[in-house]
Amino acid sequence: MIEYILEGYGGNKKAMIKIRTECPEDLKKIRHVYIEAFETETEAELVEALRDSGIPIISLVAEYKGELSGHIMFSPMTLDGKPEILLAALAPLAVLPEHQRKGIGSRLVNEGIPHCRTSEYSCIVVLGWPEFYPRFGFTPSTKYGIKTEYDVPEEVFMVLMLTDDAAVDYSGTAKYHQVFNQF
Repeated sequence: MIEYILEGYGGNKKAMIKIRTECPEDLKKIRHVYIEAFETETEAELVEALRDSGIPIISLVAEYKGELSGHIMFSPMTLDGKPEILLAALAPLAVLPEHQRKGIGSRLVNEGIPHCRTSEYSCIVVLGWPEFYPRFGFTPSTKYGIKTEYDVPEEVFMVLMLTDDAAVDYSGTAKYHQVFNQF
């Protein structure tokens, strides 16, 4: 468990945010975070389906004053024709609306990155806001010749390289786990 003090959170006071691995007691609360953070239950159902699939996942939660206030999940991806390259999908990420824009989502991303490194992923892939993810080192995937299987604007499909192996050819189509196709 990692603890952070965020300045200015909760009326200009210091607040303790705890980031830790999810546990079984968190599952209903994680679902609640996604239902509150998004317009539909799709992301909550995706989290549950990924967890239930049995694939290796990295799943972290954020607590503020003992309340589960955020969640992030990473799951394995493939790169067409290159099974030796291990990719992680950052998806999804959610923070309760009343706790958004306080740094909780950033802390979850920052804590997830080292977990992916120790899981031997070569890079992390995200389909997300180009205003948010570059602050963590994410760049457009086209820089590495990586495409997505989805029809999305180039600037929203980004990667963060976790290794310094410039000789590796990362070009190809990154594919999310088949669970994503259910949603």
